Amino acid sequence: MTIRRLAAVAKKEWKETVRNRLFLLMAFLLPPLWMVVFGYGLVLDVERVPFAVLDRDRSPLSRDYVSRFVESRYFDYRGTIQDEREIDRLLGKTAIRLAIIVPERFQERLSTGRPMTVQILLDGSFPLHADITKGYVLAINRAFSKDLLADFLARTRGMTGDEASRLLEPVTLETRYLYNEEVRSTWSIVPALIMFALMVSPPILTALGMVREKETGSIYTMYGSTASKGDILLGKLAPYCAISIINVVVLWATAVWFFGVPFKGSFAVFFVASVLFVLCSTGIGLVVSLLVRTQMAALIITIIVAMVPTILYSGLLVPVSSLGLGARVQAHAFPAMYYTDVVRASFLKGFSFHTLWINILALAGFAGAILLLAYGLFTKRPKA
Repeated sequence: MTIRRLAAVAKKEWKETVRNRLFLLMAFLLPPLWMVVFGYGLVLDVERVPFAVLDRDRSPLSRDYVSRFVESRYFDYRGTIQDEREIDRLLGKTAIRLAIIVPERFQERLSTGRPMTVQILLDGSFPLHADITKGYVLAINRAFSKDLLADFLARTRGMTGDEASRLLEPVTLETRYLYNEEVRSTWSIVPALIMFALMVSPPILTALGMVREKETGSIYTMYGSTASKGDILLGKLAPYCAISIINVVVLWATAVWFFGVPFKGSFAVFFVASVLFVLCSTGIGLVVSLLVRTQMAALIITIIVAMVPTILYSGLLVPVSSLGLGARVQAHAFPAMYYTDVVRASFLKGFSFHTLWINILALAGFAGAILLLAYGLFTKRPKA
């Protein structure tokens, strides 16, 4: 393998890529486009839940209770309901996802120290959202009940409001969120989308670019040249790696400046890990291109091989630690998980190489293994 021959192959492959304007446009446009589309679409925050109220008491206390939901940023007030049968219609067509039914004598019973039941009807079509919304409802209800008891104790025992509150809650809980202080799902999803874009786009481009020459027959000119296997493979891989590395910077800038995700770590560590991951992803496309003969087959197989494990086992949507044993084994056998950890740690946690070296070493091992596999599969004398 010589630098001159490798550079000649890379130059030829680059010219082939640039000549196809649509192919070149896809190479630079698809990764940031995916990030923007999924960055806005994969929002896991549960806010502005639409709800309506059936207030049968219509007392100052019932209005105070309802106002706590109205003033919360987690709920979106859609008005009052006059008939209970209207609730089924509104929930059925998803006009609301929550209905609050305040019974008669709400203020009367609570004012005399007797318990009262408020009915909450919640749309359970999306279980995760329903459970989170239920938590919001319980928190508001608990705060309202505490305020009522504190007011009752202050009136009956001659206490101040603060003294009554401390008596009702002797142990207070103070929660502090680390790394993602504002608890925004965007700050967690967008960095992982860098991994997703680099795991899907580069292998597709590499596989299609290689197989395209098989279909046109121009690959046989390369087979008949004096270039070695290493010259051909690395030369053809170089342009796609260069495009992907440029996309790394574009995706990083999109995450930081467009989505406002904080970057707390070392850009050098992030960049080194990204280059190794690009070698893994383009290497996967190279291996696929050596196994198939048509661009359609290359596209389908690459999407299956790259996209499915990326979505399921990379930690993009579900933490790997929450998966079953079999799923965790598959996650560790795929480079996307290691890169996802590096990206999230670099953006949100500010970890250094001292903490992330195992992940970077794993990415280097995957890159080397995939490239060695491609070298073993490639032959300058393909079967007819």
